[in-house]
Amino acid sequence: MSTIPETSGTPTPPDAPPAPAASTPDAPVAPGKPATSDKLDRAVLATASVVVLGAIMSILDVTVVNVAINTLARDFAVPLTTIQWVATGYTLALATVIPLSAWAAERFGTKRLYMISIGLFVLGSVLAGTAWDATSLIVFRVLQGLGGGMIMPIGMVILTRAAGPNRVGRVMSVIGIPMLLGPIFGPILGGWLVDDFSWRWIFYINLPIGVVALALAWRILAKDTDLTKPRLDFVGLALLSPGLALLIYGLAESGTYGGFGHAQVLVPAVIGAALLAVFIRHALRTEQPLVNLRLFTNKVFAASIATMLLMILAVFGGMLLLPLYLQVVRGENALDTGLLLAPQGLGAMLAMPLAGLLADRTGIGRIVPAGLAIIGGSFFWMTGLEADTSYLSLGIALFFMGVGMGFTMMPTFTGALQTLRRASIPNASTTLNITQQVAASIGTAVMIVLLTSVMTSKLGGAGGAAGSGGNIGDLAQLPPEAFAQVQPLLAQSFGQTFWWALGFVAVAFVVAVSLLPKRRPTPVLEDGEAPAGPPVMMH
Repeated sequence: MSTIPETSGTPTPPDAPPAPAASTPDAPVAPGKPATSDKLDRAVLATASVVVLGAIMSILDVTVVNVAINTLARDFAVPLTTIQWVATGYTLALATVIPLSAWAAERFGTKRLYMISIGLFVLGSVLAGTAWDATSLIVFRVLQGLGGGMIMPIGMVILTRAAGPNRVGRVMSVIGIPMLLGPIFGPILGGWLVDDFSWRWIFYINLPIGVVALALAWRILAKDTDLTKPRLDFVGLALLSPGLALLIYGLAESGTYGGFGHAQVLVPAVIGAALLAVFIRHALRTEQPLVNLRLFTNKVFAASIATMLLMILAVFGGMLLLPLYLQVVRGENALDTGLLLAPQGLGAMLAMPLAGLLADRTGIGRIVPAGLAIIGGSFFWMTGLEADTSYLSLGIALFFMGVGMGFTMMPTFTGALQTLRRASIPNASTTLNITQQVAASIGTAVMIVLLTSVMTSKLGGAGGAAGSGGNIGDLAQLPPEAFAQVQPLLAQSFGQTFWWALGFVAVAFVVAVSLLPKRRPTPVLEDGEAPAGPPVMMH
């Protein structure tokens, strides 16, 4: 049994997968300077460019397609409840395949698996663009999701291994940019393609990007070597993948039915949660589980995961409300909504590189709380939204929201990975992506239910009907005289719901301040590797 030297007083899990000996180190993902160098050399930047291309495709795809849902329902002459499976089927496919990422990375190699994932995603995209009816489109979207589900976790493994612990913060900030910009610029791109070309181009656009990504991956990423043949945990797979899919599906349906007290919501969610509980029990008793939950014995990893879950619950859920506010209360279309949300992306782009640099130099416990405080301030301002709130003021609030997100999301990812051996990175990356998917689903579901509840109390039957089997957006279709009367109440409903988002951020802030390390962790040594010298702690 081997252990990693303590990092900031925190032991690494004693039964983490064994690391390769120093005499046969893992091959670097890309040729270049050793990972111990603090400089981001050309090899690491080239690797990052490959990963970012894949991330852009998979992340943009979600929001781009959401813009076209109404157009697809009209063109295929099917109800929204049917065409919504174009989005739901993709999400469920992601949840099903993500748990396989760690095992597949060890079995097939990161380069090979990354290229297979992109190829499958592009194939699904092209086929979706040729869809002849709603059923064929849904099937091809599931195929897309099966490929897209592994792009992010495998990309994170590739980047983390290429950079090493000294530079993981900066490379994580690179991959974080499309993660934060996708929900903002997706509606802009989707609205432009649907309005000026055809809905088919929201899928065809992935073809040239995917071809370039595959060509660069083939040329830049190093050949997979020293592959192992780990045993696939079939019992864990039979529990975890269906459990995640059912839980996420049940949570998604809560928005359709306006709450959690419906059989269509409760049955799949409860069954999914039960399967996940059984999986946890199984994983803790199995020598080689599908996802290694023993990583949570590393206190830095566990604290980072807890902070990330609460942060995503608040931010992803809260940020779902703003596009609805702009479209329902202010009457903006999808394209203008995306443009109005752009300041958030600008703030994130400016903050994220600095946050990544700081995460490599000091403890994330000094960075993440500051980011959460800025996010909390932005949410506090949004609690005062009115029907005629200045777009200039909204843009300033969104800019600072982006800054806060830039100082929160990627440093949290960095903290989760900094104290782990290379051999543990695939499992850690899988756990991070599962947490992100589940937290985002919970956050969006909870916020929609809370918004519906507030609207019902303020608007009576109209608000309740919009959230229970109806559509909140339908309120914007009221006659002008009737809408003018309810518009101020609608705006107040959104503002009041933002208090809940602020509350979630406050809890995340307390967790971050209490549990995240204030010092940079001691560099992790692989088995047989001698320390280069005493680590320098920055206060």
